[in-house]
Amino acid sequence: MDDPRQVLRFVGEGGIGARLRARTAPPLLITWSWLLAGASITGSRRLIHGLERGFGRIAQRLAAIHLDIDGTDHVDPAERYVVVPLHEGLADALVLLRLPLGLRFAARDELFGWPGIGRYLRATQHPLADTTGSVASVRRFHREAGRVFDEGDSLVVFAQGSILGVEVAFQAGALRIARHFGRPLLPVVLTGSHRVWEHPYTATLRFGEQVSMRVLEPIAPSELDASTFRELERKMKSMALESGSARRFVPERDGWWDGYPFEIDPDFADLRDRVAEHRRSKRLAER
Repeated sequence: MDDPRQVLRFVGEGGIGARLRARTAPPLLITWSWLLAGASITGSRRLIHGLERGFGRIAQRLAAIHLDIDGTDHVDPAERYVVVPLHEGLADALVLLRLPLGLRFAARDELFGWPGIGRYLRATQHPLADTTGSVASVRRFHREAGRVFDEGDSLVVFAQGSILGVEVAFQAGALRIARHFGRPLLPVVLTGSHRVWEHPYTATLRFGEQVSMRVLEPIAPSELDASTFRELERKMKSMALESGSARRFVPERDGWWDGYPFEIDPDFADLRDRVAEHRRSKRLAER
């Protein structure tokens, strides 16, 4: 994934305000990531999370995001959850910072290579989700996840592992982590965030977009199994589609993402068949 500073451009509200936001956003992102990395030296999670929430609010104002939040009464601030949101884009993290929880994110390995952001992720000990899936990487991730809970934080796991669209199937990692550590799942339905920053599809940051966050009731670890997790996936995606603002995966528009690990939810049978046929055709062509 490209360095975002090299591709970012801005559209939306006109006038001096928009131009000021356009000039301010990239240096603010880098500066704040350095501040957060510096705060990690103190070892104070409260300070780090306070700075993170402050950054989230400032970034939302800069992007003029109209945020609609519902269901935060389901959240116990003293609990340590495995937070499972739908995933649409990089703006998801800004929205999730509005939850009354100390959060750390399971971040893909490629993000650790980004200037500023990578330094922040390492310094503040966000678990690295290694896409190679090796035994060693899984064990390391489990150790890092355990440390998150031991230090009183909740862990955000994007079960789709991708921002391609609502059709991408949930992976079982979030379920396994919740059951292994005996933590409740906190489902969060996010919609509209893909319109704020469409990287890597386009180099566009848009101002004034409507984003919705719906927090559902937590699921106790004693109630978690593969069937419950599957029904939760269907419920979350149904809510997103009913909103009319969910990101949809259209390979002819977005590309087929060959070599990128994802699977299509069986409920979207037509798209799943088209992706499978494309992959078969590509394998035959490469022989």
